Amino acid sequence: MTHKWWQDSVVYQIYPMSFQDSNNDGIGDLPGIKQRLPYLKKLGVDVIWLNPIYESPNKDNGYDIADYEAINPMYGTMADFDQLLEATHKSGIKLLMDLVVNHTSDQHRWFQESKKSQDNQYADYYIWRDPVDGHEPNNWGAAFGGSAWTYVPERGQYYLHLFAPGQPDLNWENPDVRESIWSLMRFWLDKGVDGFRMDVINLISKPAGLPDAPAPANYATVEKMVADGPKLNDYLHEMNDKVLSHYDVMTVGEMPSSKPEDAIEYTGLKSNELNMVFQFEHVSLSSNPDKRLGKWNDAPVKLTDLKRALSRWQVELDGQGWNSLYWNNHDQPRAVSRFANDDPKYRVRAAKMLGTTLHMMQGTPYVYEGEELGMTNVHYTSLDQYEDLESINSYHELVDENKFVDGKTMLKYLANVSRDNARTPMQWDDKENAGFSKVKPWFALNPNYTEINVAGELEDPESVFYYYQKLIALRHDSELIRYGTYEEIDPQDAEVFAYRRHYEGQTLLVLSNFTDQTVTRDYDQANATERLIGNYEDDQGTTLRPYESKVYVFK
Repeated sequence: MTHKWWQDSVVYQIYPMSFQDSNNDGIGDLPGIKQRLPYLKKLGVDVIWLNPIYESPNKDNGYDIADYEAINPMYGTMADFDQLLEATHKSGIKLLMDLVVNHTSDQHRWFQESKKSQDNQYADYYIWRDPVDGHEPNNWGAAFGGSAWTYVPERGQYYLHLFAPGQPDLNWENPDVRESIWSLMRFWLDKGVDGFRMDVINLISKPAGLPDAPAPANYATVEKMVADGPKLNDYLHEMNDKVLSHYDVMTVGEMPSSKPEDAIEYTGLKSNELNMVFQFEHVSLSSNPDKRLGKWNDAPVKLTDLKRALSRWQVELDGQGWNSLYWNNHDQPRAVSRFANDDPKYRVRAAKMLGTTLHMMQGTPYVYEGEELGMTNVHYTSLDQYEDLESINSYHELVDENKFVDGKTMLKYLANVSRDNARTPMQWDDKENAGFSKVKPWFALNPNYTEINVAGELEDPESVFYYYQKLIALRHDSELIRYGTYEEIDPQDAEVFAYRRHYEGQTLLVLSNFTDQTVTRDYDQANATERLIGNYEDDQGTTLRPYESKVYVFK
C-alpha cells in the first residue's frame, strides 16, 4: 500500500494572535511566526497549520472572514505571508491554511450585497427565510447563545447564523457560492500552500425544510441535527473534483458530531473527498448531566470513557480511513489540565504520558502550540478575565438570564473548559511578557510562564519539549508506529490505558498510568526486545509509577 506524505507527518498548530509578536503591538503576527521557524524545525514537525489570518472584524477571533484573499493587517501583509511561506518551505516544513466556508463575516462584500434586496447577484448567497407568525423561521439556537436567526429590515427576512450574528451561514445549495469557494481555494493553493484545515465543514449541508429541533430551553441546540447533512458528500466530492484533486495537498475537516462510519464516507482511503477529520468524541466526554448546560462542567474525564472513544476510532478507521490525533487546540482547554494533572508535582510526567499515549496511535498527530512544553490551563477566577465570546455569552445566558447555575459554579466550569485556556500567549522565556512581546500582550499571560517556558525547557534535557522531540523522531523512524493496526487491552481498566500495535511481525506495547498512584500491570514486558521510550529514566518492569508511560517493542 502506498502511503501519502500526510500519513507520515506531524502537524503543529499555531494560533497566530498568541504565538509571537514581532512589531511590539501586543499581537502575534506572520513575521513573528517566521522568526520562530528554527524552533519548530528543532522540534521536528513536518507541517504547520495557521488559524485564520484573513481580513476579519474578529467577532470570533478570525473565524468571521470579511475577505478570503486579504491578510488581516494586525498579522502583517500579503508580502509577509509570501515570505513566511517561502521560509517555511525552505525549512522543509509545509503550511496549512484554515478554510472557513460554512459562514463568512457579516462584513464580507457578499453579505453586504445580499442583505440589500431579494433580487441582486448575491441575494441567494446566504440562507434567508421569511418570518413565521412574526418571529424566527424555526427554534434553532446559535452555538454562542440566543437564536440562530437575525432579522434584516431591508429584506424583511431573517438570515441563518449557526454561530454569532456576525457569522452568516453561506447557502451551499447555490452553485455560484460553491464556484466562489473553489476560486478562493485555488487562490491559496496556487500560491503554494499545502492544504486546508476546514472549519465545521460537516455543517454546510442543512436539513431539507429547516425543521424545528427538540428544545429543552428557549432555543434548540442544532449541531447534531445539522451535522452530516443530505448533500455533504456531493459538496465534498465536487470540492475534490474541481479543486483538491489538482494539487498534492493535505485536508482535515473539522466535523463535530461525526461518527467513525461518517468519517470513512468522507475520508476513506478509497474516497475522493478529504484526507481525515477532526472528530470530537474524546473531547466531549465530560459534558454536564444537566443538558441545559451543555459542555460546561468541571467533572474529570473517566479513563474508561476516554479509552472507549479513542479505541473506537482507531479500530473502525483501520484500513478504511485515517485518524487525526489530538488532545487540544484553540477551542479546547489545555490537555495536561483536562486529561491528567497540572499540579507542579506531576505536570511534567503527566504531559509526557499524554504525549506518549497519543503519538503511539495510528494517525497524524497534531501538537497545539505550548503542548510540547506542558502548558496548563490559566485557572481564571472572575468573568472579566475572559475574552472568548462563547465563554462570556454562556455565562450571561446560563447564570444571569436563565439562572440554570450560580455564578461561582459557572466560573469553575469556565476555568475547566473555556477556550481561553488555550489562547494565552506562547511562553518563550521567563522575562517580561514571556518573550512574546515587549509591550502588554492582547490577552493576559498565564502567570506560570516564569516556570514553564521554551528557554527553560531547551536547557533541560529532561523537559517535555525534548520528550516530544523524541516522540516525533520515533514516529518518523518507525513504520510500526505509523501504520500498525491497533489492539485495545483491558477496556474496563480505570487506571491504565494499555494497547498494542501490530505491523509486519512486530508488536508495540503502550502502557500509560493515568493516576497519581503506583500500580502493577503485567503484559509480558519482561520478554520485550526493548523499551522504546518512557517518562521515567529506569524501568521497574510490571510497576507503573504515578503518570508513568512506557513503550515496548516485541520482534
